[in-house]
Amino acid sequence: MPSLKLEFPNDRGEMLAGLLETPPGDLPIARIAIFAHCFSCGKDVAAATRISRSLAARGIAVLRFDFTGLGNSEGDFANTRFSSNVQDLLAAARRLERDYEAPRLLIGHSLGGAAVLVAASQLPSVKAIATIGSPASADHLRHLLDESIAEIERMGEASLCLGGREFRVRRQLLDDLEQHGSAEHIARLKCALLVYHSPLDTVVPIGEAEKIFKAARHPKSFLSLDQADHLLGRPEDSEYVASTLAAWSSRYLGLAADAASSQYGERPAVAPREVIVTELDRQFLRGLFTEHHRWIADEPRAYGGKDLGPNPYDLLLMSLGACTSMTLRLYANNTKLALGDVKVRLAHKRVHEEDCEDCDGEDRRLEIIEVQIELNGDLTQAEREKLLEIAGRCPISRTLRGEVRIRERLA
Repeated sequence: MPSLKLEFPNDRGEMLAGLLETPPGDLPIARIAIFAHCFSCGKDVAAATRISRSLAARGIAVLRFDFTGLGNSEGDFANTRFSSNVQDLLAAARRLERDYEAPRLLIGHSLGGAAVLVAASQLPSVKAIATIGSPASADHLRHLLDESIAEIERMGEASLCLGGREFRVRRQLLDDLEQHGSAEHIARLKCALLVYHSPLDTVVPIGEAEKIFKAARHPKSFLSLDQADHLLGRPEDSEYVASTLAAWSSRYLGLAADAASSQYGERPAVAPREVIVTELDRQFLRGLFTEHHRWIADEPRAYGGKDLGPNPYDLLLMSLGACTSMTLRLYANNTKLALGDVKVRLAHKRVHEEDCEDCDGEDRRLEIIEVQIELNGDLTQAEREKLLEIAGRCPISRTLRGEVRIRERLA
């Protein structure tokens, strides 16, 4: 799927570098989210990349970007503060709103989670927030600076090593953290909240997740990242976050309603005992409607479709299989047979007719539907043979075996 490079200025005019992870070409953007990374990481940290791409594969485009002075963004990291991270987030939201649409979902990892909890109050478009291994407030960062605080207060700045890299921090960061030492703003959130945290997190202890959860009002949820480390080093941990986040957020982002509308199209008026098939694209995607139900049909990608639903032959086999299974169950219930589970496996193929005496040189082919029926339960062999006979009497089977006349006419 394509990653689009985005650049946008922060409040000081410095250009910030971002990547917008978008869905595959045949899947439209359903919603747009922003991913805020941890204090000294960048947009390309493994967790941010994996989660963003996995969400994009599910239709949610995600902008991940480098905060000021990190990665490919301009500016001096030593001049940054927690407040500047929040302002960078707001700048990213403005860029999305200008050229795409305003973000509906904010995702924050570690200190990025604390930042999105603050920024959300200034972004009315946001309907849902997810924090991953995040502190309840920014002042939690002070513990990383403990060994340098004395030097910062004496010299005005100091060097510290984070994640194997050296950074310069200045007194303004300490002053700013003191101003963000409360979690009271979390109670004022007007959107849904999902808190992810690992009980094994040694960087941000799980007690911080408890603070966030207690401070927030409903709707709020918590999911444990059992066995995960702070940076979600294992790919399966990032995939778990993305899959559960996509499912959870669909309720708050309106994705369920949008999916029903965009996937099936507008419901036509369908009379009883009638089926209507509509076009959902100019290829093979079709809406299937009865009076009370709807479904879709498509073709595999190898044949030019999007593989979003069963193909017409699959639907035919499903119809026969469902009718066969229903007929067997009805007969067994009426005759008090000890029939357990029924499984019907079907396949369709075309073969050259072997015993064709009147082909006249034509290349005749025989259509064959193979139906394999698995019967479970305390049944005698005679009962099994009787059920096999009954299977061939299902209405759909009779229709397919009989002489069918199809009459086409223009509406």
